Amino acid sequence: MSNLRFKVVEEAFKKRPVEVKAPAERPSEYFAKYVFNKEKMFKYLPLNTYQQLREAIEQGKPLTMDVADEVAKGMKRWAIENGVTHCTHWFQPLTEGTAEKHDAFVEHDRKGGMVENFSGKELVQQEPDASSFPNGGIRSTFEARGYSAWDPASPVFIIGDTLMIPTVFISYTGEALDYKAPLKKSLAAIDRAATAVARFFDPNVNKVSTNLGWEQEYFLVDEGLYAARPDLLLTGRTLMGHESSKNQQMDDHYFGAIPERVAEFMRDLEIQALELGIPCKTRHNEVAPNQFELAPIFEECNLAVDHNMLIMSLMRKIARKHGFRCLLHEKPFAGINGSGKHNNWSLTTDTGVLLHAPGKTHEENLRFITFVVETLMGVYRHNGLLKASIMSANNAHRLGGNEAPPAIISSFLGKQLNELLDKVLNSTDSELLTMEGKHGVKLEIPQIPELMIDNTDRNRTSPFAFTGNRFEFRAVGSSANCASALIALNTAVAEALTDFKQRVDALVAQGQGTISALLSVLREDIRTCQPIRFDGNGYSEEWKEEAQRRGLDCETSCPLVFDRYMDESTIRMFESMHVMQRHELEARNEIKWETYFKKVQIESRVLGDLCMNHIIPVATKYQSELADNVHKIKQAFDDPERIKALTTYNIDLIEKIDKHTSFIAENVEAMVENRKVANRIESIREKAIAYHDNITPFLDAIRRHIDSLELIVEDEIWPLPKYRELLFIR
Repeated sequence: MSNLRFKVVEEAFKKRPVEVKAPAERPSEYFAKYVFNKEKMFKYLPLNTYQQLREAIEQGKPLTMDVADEVAKGMKRWAIENGVTHCTHWFQPLTEGTAEKHDAFVEHDRKGGMVENFSGKELVQQEPDASSFPNGGIRSTFEARGYSAWDPASPVFIIGDTLMIPTVFISYTGEALDYKAPLKKSLAAIDRAATAVARFFDPNVNKVSTNLGWEQEYFLVDEGLYAARPDLLLTGRTLMGHESSKNQQMDDHYFGAIPERVAEFMRDLEIQALELGIPCKTRHNEVAPNQFELAPIFEECNLAVDHNMLIMSLMRKIARKHGFRCLLHEKPFAGINGSGKHNNWSLTTDTGVLLHAPGKTHEENLRFITFVVETLMGVYRHNGLLKASIMSANNAHRLGGNEAPPAIISSFLGKQLNELLDKVLNSTDSELLTMEGKHGVKLEIPQIPELMIDNTDRNRTSPFAFTGNRFEFRAVGSSANCASALIALNTAVAEALTDFKQRVDALVAQGQGTISALLSVLREDIRTCQPIRFDGNGYSEEWKEEAQRRGLDCETSCPLVFDRYMDESTIRMFESMHVMQRHELEARNEIKWETYFKKVQIESRVLGDLCMNHIIPVATKYQSELADNVHKIKQAFDDPERIKALTTYNIDLIEKIDKHTSFIAENVEAMVENRKVANRIESIREKAIAYHDNITPFLDAIRRHIDSLELIVEDEIWPLPKYRELLFIR
């Protein structure tokens, strides 16, 4: 194994950038080249079909099978012109990845030959095996039928020789088996609720869309080095490895010059992403060595989620072309920053107004305050659920450290916005409202500057920060499907807005003026959600104590965090907003608990194997070499004092190696026994808790002793690539 380490290190040093030939056209010309967007629709579809498809996309109107057939004909013609031979329904099962089953266009022509065919039925629906994907008991193993159904709101695209059709994935009986179906329902819920509230300020508003701008962090590791690390290969993270003498402490990687090999990878990735209609905007070095970030321009939420899932797949594929492996695990390396995926979230009306942006008039600023406060209400009421929506076995390694948002959901607003909310809270109607004759009501609230992108410093410790005209949900994990967090956030805010409107309407029905009613309810809600507002250091121990006093969810155990999905308030929220039913939530939690314990189970098995078959044998071999040296010195000298002076250091090392290897062997055995006990537990929830409480402590304890051995054992025989090689060879 040590020979493999040095071989791959040598090969990695020799690798040169894979040159990427840029297209002759400008990016704006090849953008969405392989996307069946509105431009392609207009070109390849009959006008009537094009109009009906536009209505389905923009207004959610249903499509008849006749229209679907016409759309399929046009798609096929475009696809064949681009060399396509297959089609697939591309969906997002509850695995944090995507799935696809490719079918060729060919069919029998009944004359002994073949014809290329693609019908509306094939476009609209397929039948993947629903029992073969995580389903939480919704489908039994003998009940295979499930449906993937075309989502017209997300454009069809081409990868290689395949027409990729974005779809939802549902069971035979209609339950959601994916992320996309409940995401779309949550978007519909917040559209209804936000539109109703927005009409208090502009009766012309007919639709509110949710925007998402994600920021994807990732690591690149040389492919050879990756292959020589079984823990990276099988778990996505390093289960052992002493810190490199130099890592990120010099702060010299962040925003630094992009390494040549990496720059070519980024160029290749961006070209292919742009051809697929993903509007890549930003690329840079992140804080940790060999860590990088890609971010697009914000898009409509459903499309943005699809694009993020697609970009993660592209990153993995293109990385291999350039001799890298792309690591999307939240914490692939100990001792340096992990990777997140900040979700920049906002709401926009069909009249072009950002609802979380301050305006130029008093009424516009009242609208701004309303949507900020009701967002905070949703986050406050369901802060535990929002944490559960981003929690995973992977993300648990990152959250709560001094590099990432704490495992307590709070919101940073900045000095100016906090003062504004406090003024509304502590003022009476008579203090805030004056009559302006024919011009109506004037709000005596200090004008909010048009460019309020924060007049105060950013708070990087806040999980949910206001950033000028949007909120940034910073706790989402790098490998996660954004939809998980957004389903919870959209639905929570939809519930808050719905409740807000009902209470305002009730006051108006009692004879109170609309503005006065709005302010009355806002005051109640500002007071109610005050505990979620926190602008201080989210890493501090004082905040943890303060958060408990405020009644915020402070749980850190991953399996117990998932319990928030089963709270009656959570179930009531999802059901009342028509997003998910109780049994769908129960099923998803079964999957979350099962995924958690299986990931820990795999990690513990891999660690045990590496300990017993790699680390201990190498350490014992080195120990034997030291013992042999001591023996030879004793034979070579007669003077006891001289022998002692020459052997003391080696004897000390022999004893240290014995201490570490004994601990490792004993604890690996104990870990295996605890795993056997946990595996006998029938309840998936209790099994996940047992793995968290009784197995994960072994992973850290054993690791400490392996990392100590790495500093003792001769470098020439250490079997696994070290952190200095993984992080600095690029």
